[in-house]
Amino acid sequence: MSYKHIEVKPIAGALGAEIHGVNLASIDDEIFAEIHSAFLDHLVIFFRDQDITPDQQVAFSARFASVGYYPFLKGIPDHPEVIEVRKEPEDKLNFGGVWHTDTAYLATPPMGSVLYAKEIPASGGDTLFANLYLAYETLSDSMRLILDGRRAVNSSKKGDAAVGRQKSVEENPKDTSGVQTESIHPVIRTHPETGRKALYVNRGHTVCFEGASREESEPILEFLFDHAIKPEFTCRFQWEVGSIAVWDNRCALHYPLNDYHGHRRVMHRVTMEGDIPA
Repeated sequence: MSYKHIEVKPIAGALGAEIHGVNLASIDDEIFAEIHSAFLDHLVIFFRDQDITPDQQVAFSARFASVGYYPFLKGIPDHPEVIEVRKEPEDKLNFGGVWHTDTAYLATPPMGSVLYAKEIPASGGDTLFANLYLAYETLSDSMRLILDGRRAVNSSKKGDAAVGRQKSVEENPKDTSGVQTESIHPVIRTHPETGRKALYVNRGHTVCFEGASREESEPILEFLFDHAIKPEFTCRFQWEVGSIAVWDNRCALHYPLNDYHGHRRVMHRVTMEGDIPA
């Protein structure tokens, strides 16, 4: 579409665009309609030089969908919807440091997330994103026939993802007795707004196909994990203080790089509620 109020600059051929000419602390419905259109077209959108309060971050997020809550962490004081994603200089692991879609182990995973950079190392700490539409569309016809209609088990307890969040969980414990830690979702899901099909497995949470063992599932899943992150399907975003990313959890993977040991990185994240993958 043509944009009257914003400037949209793609950052890669596969996905991702920076949006300029907007102050997210104060936008109207007409401007948001253009932002939302760019979001659906580019899967992840970025803003620079923003200065917003937690209330404003929540309000902006709520324009996309109802705001949700991260199941394992308490939010920041007075704003339970906003979690702090923080790595201290002495930390070796980062939060979410594996290719994944957010909380795919929930029966209703989030639609997307809004991540706001508060403190950034002088170098490092970029985030990579991958286009799961392209991952599906570039599979062979034979592989798509194998995968269409198949479902997979997703778990919160899978290796790297669970270990990476442990320190944050210990620092901000939350009652998780009612949290669902495992769900079964289609391997190929249809985006509810665009109607496009996307591969919906991820290395962070997907453990096996429904009705199959991990050993039986591993060869195909490992192929899919690697296929989905081919360089030509990805983009890379370099953060600055005041940068904001909004990604579509239904059709994009993301991976925060852990290459800034000895430095502090602090982000504020809000997630938006989604629907049951179908």
